[in-house]
Amino acid sequence: MKNKSKSGKLVTSVAIILSALGLTYTPLPGLQQTLVIVSGTELQEPLQQLEAKFEQANPNIKLDLKFQGSQEIVNNYIDQKNDFKPAVLIPANGEIVTQLSDRFKATNNTEPFYDSPQPVAKTMLVGIAWPERGEVLFPNGRFQWQRIEQAMLAGDWEKIGGAKDWGSFDFVTTDPTRSNSGQLTLNLWAQSKIGTNLNSASLNDPSVRSLFSLVKKSVYQPPRSTDILLQEFIGKGPNDADVATVYESIALSRWQQSAINQSKPYKIYYLDPSIETTATAVIVRRDVNTATANAARKFLNFLIQPEQQAVLVQYGFRPVNNAVDIKTLPNSPWNQNIPGAEVKPNINILQPSNNQINTEIQRLWERAN
Repeated sequence: MKNKSKSGKLVTSVAIILSALGLTYTPLPGLQQTLVIVSGTELQEPLQQLEAKFEQANPNIKLDLKFQGSQEIVNNYIDQKNDFKPAVLIPANGEIVTQLSDRFKATNNTEPFYDSPQPVAKTMLVGIAWPERGEVLFPNGRFQWQRIEQAMLAGDWEKIGGAKDWGSFDFVTTDPTRSNSGQLTLNLWAQSKIGTNLNSASLNDPSVRSLFSLVKKSVYQPPRSTDILLQEFIGKGPNDADVATVYESIALSRWQQSAINQSKPYKIYYLDPSIETTATAVIVRRDVNTATANAARKFLNFLIQPEQQAVLVQYGFRPVNNAVDIKTLPNSPWNQNIPGAEVKPNINILQPSNNQINTEIQRLWERAN
């Protein structure tokens, strides 16, 4: 018994010495935590790149990354549809976090989050189009909702000045009941249609209902997330996908892919106005103990440090850390001469609409026929 006791003390002493020397060692069994993080798909590639770096710096914490459309993140968490227990949720903007909080509080008597929501990265909604089609659709070089609506009503390119062999006009956006970018698209389009900010009354204007019906009929099986949309847009190319609305971040990060897959890469068009959206993280309380919450805090603090913000910039996001400059960073997409990309676009930037407006947009979409 004495030998076993001495052996145990020796192992403990060695572990303490290694720790004091700052050496990396294999985590002791039972001490490693698994941190389940559910993020919007727009952050998938940068988070996967940062995963190994975080785990190397924190050997006792293993990340388990999951990716869903931002609206799905809320719906699946509230309705407990996941087959896992998330600790961190990172939807595409803070208003979706507010929606999650309001819905959770409506059926529970506890606070849903451990801490205040943490901004992670910023982007905005933009349009993309294949060059020849963009020149016909937007002859003045500026994105116009009215021109897209006219093209939808016309049905094919020849009727709006395009070549006969271009076939039908195909606009693509995400499903607004599952994805934030789809909600932003309908929000801005409706504002353009009625010429004023949205509220419950203006959203029920007959012209808005007619617009939603036209878009729903024209957009066949809208993708559930922005990243899936853009991959399909690039894969299909002109004649099957002509114009789309996506996040600036993903449009920048996948531009090189479009250059490889198609003879001419797409061009970016800034919407005016556009809506800025800030990916925002929260540590949830349900099924998350204090130790896991502390591990989650380490991860969120890691994400907002300059080195990690620089990685996010490489994937087209605008940083939330003001110490990071998108113009001077190596491999910044704003230094790659991407057609249409601008460091400071001369447009009006709006904040995302509140939960009430987003819910009404989803309701109108579901009822449109």
